[in-house]
Amino acid sequence: MSNPSILILAGDGIGPEVMDEVKKIITWFGAKRDLAFDVSEDLVGGAAYDAHGTPLTDATMDKAQNVDAVLLGAVGGPKYDVLDFSVKPERGLLRLRKEMDLFANLRPAQCFDALADFSSLKKDVVAGLDIMIVRELTSGIYFGEPRGIIVENNERVGINTQRYTESEIERVARSAFELAKRRGNKVCSMEKANVMESGILWREVVQKIHDEEYPEVELSHMYADAGAMQLCRWPKQFDVIVTDNLFGDLLSDAAAMLTGSLGMLPSASLGAPMANGRPKAMYEPVHGSAPDIAGEGKANPIACILSFSMALRYSFDLGAEADRLEAAVEKVLADGVRTADLLGPEDGTPVSTSEMGDKIIAALDASL
Repeated sequence: MSNPSILILAGDGIGPEVMDEVKKIITWFGAKRDLAFDVSEDLVGGAAYDAHGTPLTDATMDKAQNVDAVLLGAVGGPKYDVLDFSVKPERGLLRLRKEMDLFANLRPAQCFDALADFSSLKKDVVAGLDIMIVRELTSGIYFGEPRGIIVENNERVGINTQRYTESEIERVARSAFELAKRRGNKVCSMEKANVMESGILWREVVQKIHDEEYPEVELSHMYADAGAMQLCRWPKQFDVIVTDNLFGDLLSDAAAMLTGSLGMLPSASLGAPMANGRPKAMYEPVHGSAPDIAGEGKANPIACILSFSMALRYSFDLGAEADRLEAAVEKVLADGVRTADLLGPEDGTPVSTSEMGDKIIAALDASL
């Protein structure tokens, strides 16, 4: 049987730096755990535009459709702000999500005990936090038609359309309920049914899927603005949150900061099962390309490393090895190892990107 296949798209800014640490860990699993992966690499975002005049070539798109998992670093940067919207680096990322039909975006917000004091919230509010936000990723206001900027009554009007079909809501709801069964068996669905017809449909469909297919899972509904408030007030009341594309974008970034740093948060984007039974999947850190620190060795690679851990868990059915990697990260943090984003002004000297990767490798060695 062939080895699982991975396409690495390191992207722009700090993307290549954090991805280098993931490649070291992939090599470790091959050498120490006899888990071989067929790894290929290509360009996306600004790097692809610089080389090919497009943020994603058709050839790269074809590769992404035919591997077991895509690992993406980050895309974008100020140098590309002047480009036409159609060729901005982010269009490459959106094309991957859309054409791979990656409809369920999983964004965990987990607060390691060693970082509880680093959160802007009180320690007792965030210590032990472990929630999962499931964001619908391929529809909603980011993709709905009509859209654009038109002239009406001698002034410009910006138009975006919030649009969801029942089937689009059903499949992301099922993803959330299935995840909840493996976690705390609790789902909170968030929308704006009080002011939006799409929210009314969202609530009705999620309730229907619950009643007909997952009655054993506890389901609650909450308006998304109230949900944002509750995330800041007492986030540990939640287990799995399922929501649409726009609200999921906002709520997951808010939840990310509960943990203290965007440099700690991974994500997975999953689609329908392929012929081999594995879902189409792309894994990426929540953080951006951080061009202001690119090339300086300051980036925190943990979010990208934990994204690979999610790949082990959800694409390769290697939950025990994902646990091993996550435990290694937790051990390093408990030992006080910190990159610059995890230190205050008087907290000592940070380690570099590569040093953090080396410390995690050492912790993996110690786990054997």
